[in-house]
Amino acid sequence: MTVAVVVVRDGRLPVGAPEVTSEAGGHVVVVGSRAEEALRSLTGVTRGRWAETGPGLRPRALAAALGPVLVDEPLVVLPASPDGRDLAPRLAAVLGRPLLARAVSAGCDDGAVRAELTRIDDQVLVPVEVAGSAVVTLAVGGRHVPHTGPDEASPGAAPEELSLVLDPDPAGDPELVELLEPDLQTMDLADATRVVAGGAGLVAGLDDRHATGTFDLLTTVAAALGASAGATRVATDAGWTGYDRQIGTTGVTVDPDLYLALGISGAAQHTGGLGSPRHVVSVNTDASCPMTAMADLGLVTDAGALLVELARRFGVPTGPSGGTGGDGA
Repeated sequence: MTVAVVVVRDGRLPVGAPEVTSEAGGHVVVVGSRAEEALRSLTGVTRGRWAETGPGLRPRALAAALGPVLVDEPLVVLPASPDGRDLAPRLAAVLGRPLLARAVSAGCDDGAVRAELTRIDDQVLVPVEVAGSAVVTLAVGGRHVPHTGPDEASPGAAPEELSLVLDPDPAGDPELVELLEPDLQTMDLADATRVVAGGAGLVAGLDDRHATGTFDLLTTVAAALGASAGATRVATDAGWTGYDRQIGTTGVTVDPDLYLALGISGAAQHTGGLGSPRHVVSVNTDASCPMTAMADLGLVTDAGALLVELARRFGVPTGPSGGTGGDGA
């Protein structure tokens, strides 16, 4: 039997939640703040259990509380989201079983767990088999599972409430003093609900210095829109922005409510890092590029000029580096 464990914050499902639920055949345990609400918004559930464990994440205490619930489940899968990666090794230690990190698939039969793990920037698949039970983190973005709203979700049975008692002061867990909203300019892109990303088309015709300034402007404008800034691999390889902002198969996988692509053509390496954004807006001079074709709204215009106009309207100084661009990867 396989079960998925999903940690939620304020009722929001993390990137990869639909994928691990699918991998577990719809058997899922959702924990965190507003967990029941999150479970009801999750599609493909055949058996759903939830536990309200409050704001923040105390992975050591949560793993200890989940241990008795999961001890008889031979395979436990979690999304390789920030919270999933934090909880998984502690859960494996509590259950006394190996951790198989960053798998694209996992299953159990004949008393063994078999998985395929991604390595070397997801370019190599390593088949692994372990006897007995295991905990697995599933690489996000490996499959596309459509999102549905609460009214469209169809769990197989009524959600079951779990009563989890967390140790109020376990050694090794941080003390929650205050819960602060993340800094939009530096937060993990996987957690962002809105993402504004730029590609080579955003800075077409600019030298490296001005291109870097344009991506700095992108970060500031994105924050004014309540969003985090992302980029394609072309932009990060060129040094116009940091690698932590790279979206794609060799970067971060995102799953926002809104994805605004500025000067991004939509190469497969980039779109492979898009989960299932609820809304996609593409700004590009190429009306037939893949990104515009997949968008809910396509604006055929100069991405760089639009960025400068957005900055002007939000009162963000453009400085000498505000440039224009066209299409691009």
